[in-house]
Amino acid sequence: MGQRALFYCKILEQRVIQKMNGSTTDLVTMVEQTVTGMGYEFVDLEHLPRGMIRVTMDSANGVGVDDCERVSNQLTHLFMVEEVNYERLEVSSPGVERPLKRLADWKRFVGALVHVELFAPLMAKGFPEAGRRKLDGRIQGVEGEGIEAQIQFLFTDEKPAKTPAQAARERIAMKKGGKKAEAVEPVLVQFTIDQVDRAHLVAELNFKGK
Repeated sequence: MGQRALFYCKILEQRVIQKMNGSTTDLVTMVEQTVTGMGYEFVDLEHLPRGMIRVTMDSANGVGVDDCERVSNQLTHLFMVEEVNYERLEVSSPGVERPLKRLADWKRFVGALVHVELFAPLMAKGFPEAGRRKLDGRIQGVEGEGIEAQIQFLFTDEKPAKTPAQAARERIAMKKGGKKAEAVEPVLVQFTIDQVDRAHLVAELNFKGK
């Protein structure tokens, strides 16, 4: 029996023992243990409409169809043993707009272009009087640990690179009297991870062939 299969069997054995003892384990924790035990990085678990569960995973070498199928099969067996109520399971890679869910994600992607949506507007010098709830910019660093950790963030209002078609449409609009968006001054701000409603990486594409 391979190491991954052996690990999975141990997980199932632990779950059965826990159920016999009347204890329960959070579904996210169970899925995370299974995914990481198979050698992948657990990214997220979402409950979607119509009973769908979506599990997102990653790997240093990328995630292919075979990887997703392997993990899907393991999770299907796990859900059967745990009697998880669901209709459909989807396992996929995070793609270019990978969500940032944990403090480790913010540390890993320091310097990356990120879109952030906060629960409440953030006040800072250089921001509108009402503050900003949506921020586009780059992670500068993380100080501290846990939910009190401070994320250093440079707000630049930087947007993804335009495709050639988008750039052409913008030039046409400018010729017809449209106004070009004014550049904003970068603002260094900080917030804690528990202030973040959602955040994801922004794809940085180069359409100049360089």
